[in-house]
Amino acid sequence: MEKNNLRDAGFGRRGFLSGSSLLLTGALLGASEGVKAGAAPVPNPPEDAPQDKASLLADLVTANHILQDQGVVDGYGHVSVRNPTNPNHFYISRWLAPDLVTPGDIVELDLDCVPVNGDTRKLYSERWIHSEIYRVRPDVKSIVHTHAPTVVLMGVINEPLLPIYHMGGFIGTGLPTFDIRKSFGMTNMLINDAAKGKALAQALSDRPAAMMRGHGGITVGNSIMHSVGRSVYLKINAEMHLQAGNRNIATLAPEEAHLAEAGNQEFPKDWDLWKRAVMSKR
Repeated sequence: MEKNNLRDAGFGRRGFLSGSSLLLTGALLGASEGVKAGAAPVPNPPEDAPQDKASLLADLVTANHILQDQGVVDGYGHVSVRNPTNPNHFYISRWLAPDLVTPGDIVELDLDCVPVNGDTRKLYSERWIHSEIYRVRPDVKSIVHTHAPTVVLMGVINEPLLPIYHMGGFIGTGLPTFDIRKSFGMTNMLINDAAKGKALAQALSDRPAAMMRGHGGITVGNSIMHSVGRSVYLKINAEMHLQAGNRNIATLAPEEAHLAEAGNQEFPKDWDLWKRAVMSKR
């Protein structure tokens, strides 16, 4: 199985220099001279080339199938990825149930949610979730809109969702809940225009995720793997919270959550496992 194909510029971790042997030789032969003269500057690791479009879109299709397989979405919900060569564009499926998405269903939209190639097929009514978050969060490379029932429930019971175990470390000290009624009165609950998308993005702020009252939630990440992994573990953490009932839960302390999140970047082992599961069904 091809592994770690998302570890590219803006969509993964940076590569490491391979000159360790040269550095070791210099340390052994000239350490004392280096101290006297001052250490030579160490160059930053070079940025990897952006992931090629075909591979990126293949991962986006796989992400749709994983989200369905993991119970993060139903016939609705969606995932997108920012175009690594044009940050003002993003890729997302046309209006289609996530489990049915193929490479031919992917469209490229600008931040006004207009197809850049004149595609006239029906689009998700809630595409503004993605465009308005991308507009104000340059750090975000991928977004998931989840309909997981436990996330919906956590958004309406007026209890803070805190990280119960280390895989939910990104939840930190809690997540915001966007209540569309407070800003727009009576609606059909959908983020179906730019104004609602902007309000949701403001509620999200700089956080990794948010819940949407009576609707679901969103997770963001620095890659498709990252946003998908967060969406799965948001669901699992919500399940654990609800299963615990009124018991006194010893949740992660803020520092524990921070340290756990630092070690969970991109969830690569999970991605490989989830990908194998959905590929075996195709």
